Amino acid sequence: MSFDTPIDRRDTHCVKWDSMEALYGVSPSEGIAMWVADMEFQPPQCVQDAIQKMHDHGVYGYFGDEGPYRAAIQWWMEARHGWTLDPDHIFTTHGLVNGTAMCIDAFTKPGDGVVVFTPVYHAFARIIKSAGREVVECELVNSDGRYEMDFDAYDAQMTGKESMLILCSPHNPSGRVWTKDELQGVAAFAKRHDLILVSDEIHHDLVFAGNTHTPMANIDGIEDRLVMMTATTKTFNIAGSHSGNVIIADDKLRARFAARMAAMGLSPNSFGLFMATAAYSPEGAAWVDGLVEYLDTNRKIFDEGINAIPGLKSMPMESTYLAWVDFSGTGMTREEFTSRTQDAAKIAANHGPTFGKGGDDFLRFNFAAPRAVIEDAVARMQAAFSDLQ
Repeated sequence: MSFDTPIDRRDTHCVKWDSMEALYGVSPSEGIAMWVADMEFQPPQCVQDAIQKMHDHGVYGYFGDEGPYRAAIQWWMEARHGWTLDPDHIFTTHGLVNGTAMCIDAFTKPGDGVVVFTPVYHAFARIIKSAGREVVECELVNSDGRYEMDFDAYDAQMTGKESMLILCSPHNPSGRVWTKDELQGVAAFAKRHDLILVSDEIHHDLVFAGNTHTPMANIDGIEDRLVMMTATTKTFNIAGSHSGNVIIADDKLRARFAARMAAMGLSPNSFGLFMATAAYSPEGAAWVDGLVEYLDTNRKIFDEGINAIPGLKSMPMESTYLAWVDFSGTGMTREEFTSRTQDAAKIAANHGPTFGKGGDDFLRFNFAAPRAVIEDAVARMQAAFSDLQ
């Protein structure tokens, strides 16, 4: 299938399209859904074939023998990321939001502080608060349109109540790929304050040319407090499979996590495991290479068009398919630039404040769609802000 092929997802119980009018006031009949982080593309044929094989068999029972599934994960991480892992260290959760929630449950207690570098993926704060823990927002420094970490400032924020740090690597919403030096800084910060470090690396396969993602597991001296999280779901557009992996090398941490998994009676869903096993393959890898190249061109088209509007600035991206657009240069209130985007351009984009401190002047746009859709979105935004040009 070509990435240019349009797919109508309306009226298919698709949250991205079928919920956007209720949430954003943008009708799916005339608007563009650019909020939820899933793509407008079908997954590779190997994944489709795995589901077809399940269908043809016609019996959807419990999944057994995870050997090939775990071997596929092991192969992918070694081949694509230079990360050698033990397949016995893998837990499968119902997606990585569930995986994060399980980490909070297993490694912290009510009232503890959980540190996040904001603005950051909004689900982190939601589940931290829901678990009765405190969100500790360490705001990233916006240095000429590039996020950086200020560990001196973060050190000063710590009170001793904090027990966990959740890192988003690569970063959502900015698309930053943290350097090895930055990751070493994160590791040192976690050690200084005795924090369990949960590294959510769900976007690690979607990195543009000229940038290299370093798995946190490849940073020395952090194994005793590190929890790695990966998934096929973003990479292959199979988020509905609700499948993710929590990978823990440390024996003590792994035993604590296993105990909580057992206590909650959690086990994987067979659809997700069949799909992931098929995806993590040479055929899946070739598809991802083509996807990243396509997304990179979409990124350039979107950034060029948005940055041509005076007062708007799309943060330079190194990964993901989520553009983080700064509207502060317009001098408009958040309500005005949001209204122009939703009511005039008829585009549903994520509101910046949901990502925490530092997000007020931003909207997040998902450009993982056929190129014609991205070109249409750019034209709509230029028309909606035409008085600035």
